[in-house]
Amino acid sequence: MITIKREGIILSKTNLDFENDGVLNPAIIQEGNTVHVLYRAVRKGNYSTIGYAKLEGPLKVVERKKEPLIIPTTDDEVHGIEDPRIVKIDNIYYLTYCAHDGVNALGSFATSSDLIHFEKQGVIVPRLSYEEFSLLTEYDKDLNEKYKRFYIYENIKNNSNKKRLLWNKNLIFFPRTIKDKFTFLHRIRPDIQIASVKNLKELTKEFWKDYLLHLNEHILMTSKYEHEMKYIGGGCPPIETKAGWLLIYHGVHDTAEGKVYCACAALLDLENPKKEIARLPYALFKPELPWECSGYVDNVVFPTGTSLFDDILYIYYGAADKRIAVASVNLEELIAELLQYRKDKR
Repeated sequence: MITIKREGIILSKTNLDFENDGVLNPAIIQEGNTVHVLYRAVRKGNYSTIGYAKLEGPLKVVERKKEPLIIPTTDDEVHGIEDPRIVKIDNIYYLTYCAHDGVNALGSFATSSDLIHFEKQGVIVPRLSYEEFSLLTEYDKDLNEKYKRFYIYENIKNNSNKKRLLWNKNLIFFPRTIKDKFTFLHRIRPDIQIASVKNLKELTKEFWKDYLLHLNEHILMTSKYEHEMKYIGGGCPPIETKAGWLLIYHGVHDTAEGKVYCACAALLDLENPKKEIARLPYALFKPELPWECSGYVDNVVFPTGTSLFDDILYIYYGAADKRIAVASVNLEELIAELLQYRKDKR
């Protein structure tokens, strides 16, 4: 098994109004020795904005803003901007996040050229009701039965007095175009899906209806091992390596005490990322330390960004939905371990 080092907590809540209940799930972008941290800041009442901190090297905090970098400005975001990820493509930063209106949670993004001024581009995942989702997928006999259980039962029958749209979270871009297309991950429980378009304006309601009619063709990964058996979702933006795209994602399983969120790892083909090359059959790391096991949501490690220093990959994660921590691993050793579990070797 691969060796993971816990580097500890780097950011905790403060007495400032916008982050007095917790900080978690940061977007990470590295530029030389500088690491920019755009994190989810939560005030009491579970309202989220995006805070900013700067690191010198992988761990040393040298700057932290005392006010939010990005705040809700649209009806889609009235309850918060959550769980950001960030990549840079052709000198433009793409910040993806979950827009939460108190009922619905939908993948959105904003762009920036300087990490100071962000232009919101809005929701790009489908705005479909659960009834519409059910109609579009009802004839797909190969579709995992969990889709119906998660979305028809949990979100319609248990909340029949509310107007709900299909939850579609964990929107994450690859850090470059692939065959001249923007490629991104998203998550409709219980799986990780993948999509690609030449122009993001192609992501219309008609596009998504056709996509969902053939949903099985767009499922990248499904739950496979015990530690991820309930559902999986994207974590950090994919990392390009010679062996393939390294994907650090999250997996969830049930226990008698409730759900447990783990960090997981897989490799995808460089030019055809729909192809999974390998996957660790065990969690990369899981909640073990007190501050990972107890918080706003217990038993959570939720990876959302990485940096690389001297062949050491630093993985930034939300710990128990309350604080931001870091774990590290030798990148070459992780790739070598993954390649022991290549699909074509079994």
